[in-house]
Amino acid sequence: MNVNSNSYTYAFAIGLVVVVAAALAIAATGLKPAQDANIELEKKANILSSIGLQAEDAAAMYDEVIKEQLVLKNGQVVSGKQPGSIDLAAAIALPEADREVPLYVAEHNGQTYYIIPVRGKGLWGPIWGYISLQSDGKTVYGAKFDHKSETPGLGAEIATPMFTDQFPNKVVFSDTYTGIEVRKGDASGNQQVDGISGGTITSVGVQAMLENCLKPYQAFLAARNTPAPEATTDTLTVAAL
Repeated sequence: MNVNSNSYTYAFAIGLVVVVAAALAIAATGLKPAQDANIELEKKANILSSIGLQAEDAAAMYDEVIKEQLVLKNGQVVSGKQPGSIDLAAAIALPEADREVPLYVAEHNGQTYYIIPVRGKGLWGPIWGYISLQSDGKTVYGAKFDHKSETPGLGAEIATPMFTDQFPNKVVFSDTYTGIEVRKGDASGNQQVDGISGGTITSVGVQAMLENCLKPYQAFLAARNTPAPEATTDTLTVAAL
């Protein structure tokens, strides 16, 4: 065989490409279960982080703290479904009445928290996170946000405590969705937060994300937190003859 010929060079290059591609495919297939497990563990850690909890063993704490994992549609629980089956990116693109959305109910130190996944669009790509509500189903307890490709030092600051620490005690529901407005440095009251300086589009994206993602939960949370009517006893007076 003439190793200096063009045909040998082409055959060698093709063979090398095939071998490398096969090796990469085998490696990707073999590593996928571990990658999926790491993604699931990160998700559980972020859910816990929205209620201020961190642990070396996030999976064990998650199992201890998360008491209900629900899927809702039009304010009702969808039986037989788990949040893991929901593609949130696809769900939020649907009309509100057609959506199935996940909800996590946590209990810690005698308190109940409702944890809602949120997803939206920033300047350069997707943004996402979790909003936890206090037991009243109306008031924010904590927030955790992340992003794919927002600008460091600008829009990427939505993932920092400087931004997320503004959300506790903000009120998102009364009789309807009242929302959280992201302002340009003059936020006040219990329904406004300051946006990121120089990250206006990302900040607006957070506001739109919250409005789009939180509204579908209002009916369920209102019903869950409406006190049951007190039982009444009819008094029957029997006249003695």
